[in-house]
Amino acid sequence: MNKQYINGNWVASIDNKTYPLINPATEETIAEISFANEKDTHVAIDAAHEAFKTWGKTTPYTRAEILKKAANYLRENLTAIAKDMVNESGKPFAEAKGEWTVAANLFEWYAEECKRAYGKVIPTNRLDKRSSVIWQPMGVIGVITAWNFPAYNPARAWAAALAAGCTVVAKPSENTPLSAFYMALALAEAGLPNGVLNIVLGDAAAIGDEMLSNPKLKKISFTGSTRVGKILMDGASRTNTKLSLELGGNAPVLIFDDVDVDAIAKATSVARFRNNGQVCIAPQRFYIHKNIYKQFSEAVTKYVSQLKVGNGFEEGVNVGPLITKKQKESVVNLLEKAKSENAEILTGGNIPSHVEKGYFIQPAVVANLEQSSVLANNEIFGPILPLFSFDNLDDGIKKANDTEYGLAAYVFTNNLKTAVLASERLEFGMVGINEWAPHSTELPFGGWKQSGQGHESGSEGLYEYMEKKLVSIGGL
Repeated sequence: MNKQYINGNWVASIDNKTYPLINPATEETIAEISFANEKDTHVAIDAAHEAFKTWGKTTPYTRAEILKKAANYLRENLTAIAKDMVNESGKPFAEAKGEWTVAANLFEWYAEECKRAYGKVIPTNRLDKRSSVIWQPMGVIGVITAWNFPAYNPARAWAAALAAGCTVVAKPSENTPLSAFYMALALAEAGLPNGVLNIVLGDAAAIGDEMLSNPKLKKISFTGSTRVGKILMDGASRTNTKLSLELGGNAPVLIFDDVDVDAIAKATSVARFRNNGQVCIAPQRFYIHKNIYKQFSEAVTKYVSQLKVGNGFEEGVNVGPLITKKQKESVVNLLEKAKSENAEILTGGNIPSHVEKGYFIQPAVVANLEQSSVLANNEIFGPILPLFSFDNLDDGIKKANDTEYGLAAYVFTNNLKTAVLASERLEFGMVGINEWAPHSTELPFGGWKQSGQGHESGSEGLYEYMEKKLVSIGGL
């Protein structure tokens, strides 16, 4: 199961290349994984194109039965597959189990939602004319996903696309392929026909280029960096390939002075370091009202200093390693730049003394920051909690919106007026009021500005993979 998955078979790449999959907690090689390029991708697209001729004509009830069986397979094998997620991603075991539960829920939810892809009849201005709108599957979909949520990221795209009647050529991250392999196995066990789902792993540039150039592939769903998203946007003009892009984030958090400071500080220490901060909607820029800044900074420093860092299988571990050595170096570099700006590290930022190997960093709280700081203007994607202050609602909104990103934002207040005004004025696709999880299986997930285009999850996610068709009959 460490090979490419094409047309229902596990096959070596055409060039027979492999690469080592590294455990980020131990730096040990887990497995040798087949490494593909544009030639393998072309074969996979051909298989998906052929399979669409049949899959695209199945009823939503047929598709739903397969997706539900796949969801049940994932739930029945939850513990085993979660262990491999810990090995390849480093996240704590409890987080891995939680992610697989959500992935299974996505398959089940879209199994039901595909039965409700309703069209509509439109009254016309002529007696001899009847017009209606229907939805039909788009065709072959390329799905490129990131490593930070190796089950959730693919599941929300695969489930929606398959439920819509599309076929899929998926390119999961080379850093976390095992989770994608398990989902392919679940769908195969559930009876998904050969060629409906295909997986290619390897040369990202070559695979992406083939997806953009091949006219048989109708759309690419991408989860990843804004930089790569822009490359895809440029390349999509070749064959007018449609795009859904879930890109970077730099989520602000506005904490007003009418909250329970200690309770919010404690919750912050958990929310900020979920998946080690490697979350596109992670709360990142913490703007604390000046009246409670000192109290909050002391409280959150206390709670963050108590977080346990280590291997995801260890009892009580809250924070695992970063995904790669490169990512660890990126976070260390941001901390060094912040220090040069006279920032103050209140806790953490060091390499834990009890670990000999692995890409670990002790979660850091950083204060004395200006709006121009490197920690305000970059997506950190790591265990740093930067603290800023604001004077009032207008000042807070201005600082929160001062970013090219527009994915998620958070507001904590007990004042209804403040909550409403803040939610309306924040320039982000998702706003959480007094909660850290504004997203859910049934809710639309999408960003503004340079954080992407299109939506995933919810009914909106299903329609991302369907074409709207007007059918108009005259002369009646």
